[in-house]
Amino acid sequence: MRKKYALLGLALMLGSLSLKAQNPSKFIDRANMNLSVKPGDDFVTYSNGNWVKNNPIPAKETRWGSFNQLRDFNINAVKTILESTQGTKALAGSVEKRVADFYAAAMDSLAIEKLGFTPIQSDLNQIQSLQFKSQIVTEIARLRKSGAASPLFSFYVGQDRKQVEKMVPQLGQGGTSLPDRDYYLKSDARSLKIQEAFKNYVSTLFQLIGTSEAQAKLNAESIFQLEKKLAEAQMSRVEMRDPYKTYNKFAFADFNQKTPAFNWAMTFQDYGTNAPDSMLVSAPKFFESANKLLIETPIETWKTYLTWNVLKSSAAYLSSPFVKANFAFSQVLSGQKVQTPRWQRMSSLTDGTIGELLGQLYVAKYFKPEAKARMVELVANLRKAFEIRINQLDWMSAETKQKAKDKLHAFTPKIGYPDKWKNYDGLEISSTEFYKNVRNAGAWGFQENISQIGKPVDRSKWGMTPPTVNAYYSPVMNEIVFPAGILQFPFFDAKADDAINYGGIGAVIGHEMSHGFDDSGSQYDKDGTLRNWWSKEDLAKFKAKTELLGKQFDAYTILDTLHVNGKLTMGENIGDLGGLNMAYEAFKMTKQGKSKTKLDGFTPDQRFFLAWAQVWRGTTLPETAAQLVQTDPHSPNEFRTIGTPVNMDAWYKAFDVKPGDKLYKKPEDRIKIW
Repeated sequence: MRKKYALLGLALMLGSLSLKAQNPSKFIDRANMNLSVKPGDDFVTYSNGNWVKNNPIPAKETRWGSFNQLRDFNINAVKTILESTQGTKALAGSVEKRVADFYAAAMDSLAIEKLGFTPIQSDLNQIQSLQFKSQIVTEIARLRKSGAASPLFSFYVGQDRKQVEKMVPQLGQGGTSLPDRDYYLKSDARSLKIQEAFKNYVSTLFQLIGTSEAQAKLNAESIFQLEKKLAEAQMSRVEMRDPYKTYNKFAFADFNQKTPAFNWAMTFQDYGTNAPDSMLVSAPKFFESANKLLIETPIETWKTYLTWNVLKSSAAYLSSPFVKANFAFSQVLSGQKVQTPRWQRMSSLTDGTIGELLGQLYVAKYFKPEAKARMVELVANLRKAFEIRINQLDWMSAETKQKAKDKLHAFTPKIGYPDKWKNYDGLEISSTEFYKNVRNAGAWGFQENISQIGKPVDRSKWGMTPPTVNAYYSPVMNEIVFPAGILQFPFFDAKADDAINYGGIGAVIGHEMSHGFDDSGSQYDKDGTLRNWWSKEDLAKFKAKTELLGKQFDAYTILDTLHVNGKLTMGENIGDLGGLNMAYEAFKMTKQGKSKTKLDGFTPDQRFFLAWAQVWRGTTLPETAAQLVQTDPHSPNEFRTIGTPVNMDAWYKAFDVKPGDKLYKKPEDRIKIW
């Protein structure tokens, strides 16, 4: 299972980024706060109440906050770059030309309208021509290899978690269309509404390719029932967080024997490669159930299912009736009011498809070398602060502390953009054929990935593109990665005082470092190998602390009866708790951190915690919130704002939070892990 954890003599040696902000109110604006509220009663409203009141969610968005504002800035920056490439005399094969052609084809809506669904007609014909059950798995392989769809299960080539220098094929559960298995299995009003909308969506797409309304409705019911059986066989998201539970290595022959209907030898032949010696399977019971379904389900049902997979994978790239149907269904899931403008969707698609071509243009225009230099300094400071905190832990033995520090020292930071750009050799990009470009990119990506079998691990690769407003930790690489897109205010600003940068990007750096030591990441050693390095006693103490954190977040209510899932969000909550504590430790070693001097009326510590709060300010549509609480391993922003500070003594001192205040926790109840 591919894992990435996204964000989203040491004491005297830490440097200061910038001792004075040129305009402090630019970084902490009182107009955004509600100072009539006590911070100890409602820190969310105190720090960002007026901003939330004055910044409703735009109709084209499902959430609105600091992340979204920065993403909006970045997508407009990407748009500027893409539009500047149009009509230029760039050389054939150049970065500019390839990016220009992809975007030009994507924006040519007149040509796309004329084509209707003819770009997928040959796939639909191919599926209808199938006559035998054995052809189903062959067609699944063809659809995946050609970039058309990825039916029934997930497949990729990645590092073996117990032999991290080996690249091996990995199989995962899949086959469903709704965001989570529980959408099929629950019968509450919210789930039933989504199930009905899903069936309507399936029916609509079938009718758009000429299926009668009556048959389209039968198809929709058939697909829902088949996907429901697949959902019943899937592991839950909480179960999938266990790296040992999802590590199941099979000799190729043994797994072939266990799931013969898949005919893996033929599948790998269809993929264009030799059968491997072994495979990693995250959910073996899912494949046993899917194997049974392949045998027992009529071929006509499978043909309908494969047709659906082509339709849902292509709908966003076909003519407007398909795009509108796709959005109408997503509205039910998310509550979004209007469709995102085409230029924005296509700019994002260009980034997601050929991001390291576009990224070269983005970095040249928007990322300054001095930002990277300051980030290198910050990462070094946070690493030093983390080591200090490990040394001070009162619950961990000296032996385990040393192994934790060994892992910390082995972290590889990546900042801004790759040292070696992916050049997409062999990917054909047309300026006139949009859907073909999407398919070519899918096929190219599959081929690039499967060609990694048996090759050395490429440690220069990135899992995010440069314009991305996010960051991640990879346990098998033991690396922390910060794309250029996030290295902007409110996370980072070269002109800001240290409190702002440490409370913002400093906490993000610490968050990603802490992922190496959360309930899942902590099971990997300094080399990225899934291998225990803890003493039995220390591990028991660690688990007891994480259980307390889980209970804290379980108690937070999102909508009516929906609560945060403390187990699902555990890794991210540990990341926040460790990250903000680590950032505060580093901040206190700077000149500003040691002083009591106020800026714009706030003490250094108050500015630090307000910087953290403004990173997480924002609001979410109820429909999206309900979806995210089931599917997102991150806690909602309002609980990220308070979930860590209420466990930090410094926050209580900074804002004079006392017993009787609503957020007050007794000192002995404050959770301290890293």
